[in-house]
Amino acid sequence: MQPMKPMEPMKPMETGPAWWPEGLGAPSSSGGQDGMRYAFFPEARRLAVERDGKVEVYDSGEHRITGVSQDGGAPVFQGEGGAVRVEDLRRAD
Repeated sequence: MQPMKPMEPMKPMETGPAWWPEGLGAPSSSGGQDGMRYAFFPEARRLAVERDGKVEVYDSGEHRITGVSQDGGAPVFQGEGGAVRVEDLRRAD
């Protein structure tokens, strides 16, 4: 019987290139569905949303985004305080 060989070190998970603007850092949560994706950056208080190839960044204020669902095609983000609609957030420059 041969002794067991040591395992190779794990490789970092490949997430692909960042699609959000530079300077936001790494998101605490991200995901997507039905042609829309999002990334939430709590330190910067920003929510990046990409729809149809266009990225928009929103000021998340006190909301801490943890997930997303859709209501009639419009994304509704879930946070510690409940549902947050993109229309309720201010666009960030």
